[in-house]
Amino acid sequence: MKTPPQITLKEAFLYWLKLGFISFGGPAGQISIMYQDLVENKRWISKKRFLHALNFCMLLPGPEAQQLATYIGWLMHGRWGGIAAGGLFVLPSLLLFWLLGWLYMSVGQLPSVQAILWGIKPVVVALVLAAAWRLASKTLKNNYLRAISLAALLAIIAGLDFVWIVLAAALIGL
Repeated sequence: MKTPPQITLKEAFLYWLKLGFISFGGPAGQISIMYQDLVENKRWISKKRFLHALNFCMLLPGPEAQQLATYIGWLMHGRWGGIAAGGLFVLPSLLLFWLLGWLYMSVGQLPSVQAILWGIKPVVVALVLAAAWRLASKTLKNNYLRAISLAALLAIIAGLDFVWIVLAAALIGL
């Protein structure tokens, strides 16, 4: 098995900071970006390890994309790596959210600003759908997994509680 490259804490810090600024599109988009960067491009973590961590983080309550980033940061550099990854994953988004909120409250009533904000919505939806498609194409390798995924999607649409969906998937997996 090929050992992953040694990444300095500074390199990782700069990556997590960059990720915090570019990770739009909700959890699916964020996870897709991490997969593409960390597994495919940089090869900082193996596909198997990434997917194992993702599966675990999806079962935990809370934001799985941030949990995944924190875990990978911890895996690479221990406690400080986890703190840096988890913190930098949300800090730029928080600052951007704060700035956009202030702009909206200050000049949000202007028609040009409203048009810009309405124009952003379909772009975000497209980014999320593209990210979900990329991630699904990498993980749903056979019709059995596709059927479970489709059944879970239909259960979500039908309004079934998430806990029951996860338990049903676990039973099917057994």
